[in-house]
Amino acid sequence: MSGSRQALPAGPIVVVAEQGPEGVAPVSLELVSCARALAAGLGGEIRLAVLGEKARPLAEEAARRAGCPVTVVRAPGLREFQGEAWREILAPLLAAWGARAVLAAHTTSGLDWLPGLAARLGAACVTGVEALAWAGGALTLTRTTLFGKALEALRPEASPLALTVQPGAFPAAGPAEGPEPTVEQITAEAPALCSRLLEAPEGPARDQALARARVVVAAGRGVGRPENLDLVRRLAARFSGAALAGSRPVCDLGWLGYQSQVGQTGAAVAPRLYIACGISGARQHTMGMQGSGFIVAVNSDPRAAIFNLADVCVVEDLVAFIPAFLARCGEPEAMDPPAS
Repeated sequence: MSGSRQALPAGPIVVVAEQGPEGVAPVSLELVSCARALAAGLGGEIRLAVLGEKARPLAEEAARRAGCPVTVVRAPGLREFQGEAWREILAPLLAAWGARAVLAAHTTSGLDWLPGLAARLGAACVTGVEALAWAGGALTLTRTTLFGKALEALRPEASPLALTVQPGAFPAAGPAEGPEPTVEQITAEAPALCSRLLEAPEGPARDQALARARVVVAAGRGVGRPENLDLVRRLAARFSGAALAGSRPVCDLGWLGYQSQVGQTGAAVAPRLYIACGISGARQHTMGMQGSGFIVAVNSDPRAAIFNLADVCVVEDLVAFIPAFLARCGEPEAMDPPAS
């Protein structure tokens, strides 16, 4: 894509709503905000697409909250999310609309269907977008790379665009001025699929104390060994209303249960204070805690990506730092830290 408007299709910018157990997920409003930034250079209307057999009530709510026209896409077999079905239904629909761009959340479900959709549309696919800018009619997309240690600037060279957008990267959109947005409903044919959904078992229940906590103390792979989690627990115990959490690697290793996981595939938290112990700062984790009021990070790597987000950066081995901190808090010296 050269960046000139004349080279682009004439259709809408399409936001595909992310859906959760309670309806349209909040990240969908962030996608609308990103779409508005795209429309500043691409032009065209913004349209929200909501897929499902019984998606009409969700669509009407989304239209009020997002302030843009909504299309309900019904098709047999869409009672549960199925990435292949979404891809096969959206491909001919977006082609018929002449979509300038299609946006999805950078989540496990969004990544399930959007790259394959981009291949079918011949679209420029960029995942994990965190910012965009227009200069001289050309679009630049920015995302983190190298586990959050560097920024990557990309300029698409094809159209349309197919983007996944990091949750939290854009503010949630509010209703736009003007008449009440329309909600239309279309019915698509059931696609021929190469796979079928057998069951959708529920994941582990989230720790409700984690969601309510004013202070969250989180352990990452940098704790070194499971015995060192006792240090993190002792640190959490020094704060009233604190909860213990973990990154995905810690939970995958079985050191903490998945109900304590924070990140893209875990819980999203926004406590007043977040203390990250031995957490590198990969985007998959930070997208679940970046809304925290104040962030303290403890990591022995001075180039750890978590320091780009932290308000206070402690470059130290947590096995040395936490006992020193606890001693200043008056904890008895008899409680020796576990070996690193």
